[in-house]
Amino acid sequence: MSAWLPAAPCTPDACLAPAGSVSVTRAVLRLTGVAALMLAGAALSPLGGRLPAGWVGRWCRWIVRAAGVRVRLTGAAAPAGGLLLVANHVSWLDVPLLAAVRPARMLAKHEIRQWPVAGALAARGGALFIERDRLRALPDTVARIARALRGGAAVAAFPEGSTWCGAAHGRFHRAVFQAALDAGVPVLPVRLRYRQDGGAPGTAAAFVGDDTFVASLWRVARARGLRAEVDVRPPIPPGTHPDRRALTAASEPHAPDPDRPHRALHAGSVRAALTA
Repeated sequence: MSAWLPAAPCTPDACLAPAGSVSVTRAVLRLTGVAALMLAGAALSPLGGRLPAGWVGRWCRWIVRAAGVRVRLTGAAAPAGGLLLVANHVSWLDVPLLAAVRPARMLAKHEIRQWPVAGALAARGGALFIERDRLRALPDTVARIARALRGGAAVAAFPEGSTWCGAAHGRFHRAVFQAALDAGVPVLPVRLRYRQDGGAPGTAAAFVGDDTFVASLWRVARARGLRAEVDVRPPIPPGTHPDRRALTAASEPHAPDPDRPHRALHAGSVRAALTA
């Protein structure tokens, strides 16, 4: 078993609960909006890092909103400089949601390079492609991530290594945290949750098991009242944890947050919640 390739037990049949749906016409309009934004991004991708980070973040939120998903973003702003962003993994929507926190080089499986449109966008956006089934490539991959972090880049990763339905979750694996330790950069944990009408946890956004991207995209576009909640937790400064085991445990999405009372009191002044 590769350190990059753990297995999740979630499957579409077992985990995806029925949700309210919009009309087929409205779903098609949503997908048209997503496609238009993706094509616009492909056209602008040669500009790369010359695009202001604020523009990239808004474009990412627009993609999620175009799919019919409202976005609520809370917590502190991401720091500048080299940074490892880590989050739990539920959906393909997680990628633009993390980029809305801070545009970053995404750690992605090498198969994504072959995806139409999305693969080209990922490559032009500086994605770090990894061969998850080759344990022998692990040290070189960690070294590549550390070099990018030392160079001042933000790198985004999903350390669970697999998507979960959101009702259940996996544990973070440690390999990517070694790169943050080697580079001496902070880690920014982000917790992603999806809810449906009424605030109950929802699984419509989950992209799990043998689900296809097309089926998941259509399910999201048909969903009524789907909301994504992005909770940006306080950065973990370098040097505060002695090894990757401790750093991984502190970064888990369900780890205790010592600043939670302070953040709840001042959430409006730190960053306004974004609800479309």
